[in-house]
Amino acid sequence: MSASKPVVLVVEDDPAIRRGLTDSLRFAGYQVIETGDGLEAQRILRGTDLELVLLDVALPGRTGFELLTELRDSRPTLPVIMVTARGAEEDRVRGLRSGADDYVVKPFSSSELLARVEAVLRRSAERPTGVRTIVIADLEIDLERREVRNGSAPRQLSEREADILRYLARHRGRAVAREELLQRVWGLDTRGIETRTIDMHVARLREKLGEQGGANKLIVTVRAKGYMLAEDAEVAEQ
Repeated sequence: MSASKPVVLVVEDDPAIRRGLTDSLRFAGYQVIETGDGLEAQRILRGTDLELVLLDVALPGRTGFELLTELRDSRPTLPVIMVTARGAEEDRVRGLRSGADDYVVKPFSSSELLARVEAVLRRSAERPTGVRTIVIADLEIDLERREVRNGSAPRQLSEREADILRYLARHRGRAVAREELLQRVWGLDTRGIETRTIDMHVARLREKLGEQGGANKLIVTVRAKGYMLAEDAEVAEQ
């Protein structure tokens, strides 16, 4: 693997478009693995060290949405850009809600594609990683398994909920603004976006943690600033 540029997997069943994508990426200095088949992509994703996936939606063998769902279970932090001719709003929303980092609709220029690749990789490098568990009192959160344990049956966290906790843990000791969470965890430009999205996610997360009315508050609301991890929370890193 190149010391300066990451390895990108291009999954596109149209040979001409796939060739254009790989040529643009290679010209920019990236190393590229390519395939036009969903099942082959599945095999590559399971056994190859990658930093980014460009993923078409309509593929033989496995659809892009199916691959994305599987990928988010097995490699939740691997950046994925959906590259497709399906530009309907419901398709874009489905892709982003399924965990895509960006959604590019054909046709597009090579300069636009490379700019989006660079932006996604830059955001990915800023994502918090390495936090394994968070413990407070009798509550334990396993962020690798996305499980909450406190003596009863484990409760499952969503990927986004685990990302919020991971980010707060990596930045413990200070209040994290809602806008910062949108930028760093969601990877969104916060202009014109309602930050109440963060409050709704935190409310659902607190409910799963069993914090409603409880004495042990893992996520602390800091008035006019945002959220922070409780000072007495113990964080274990890899």
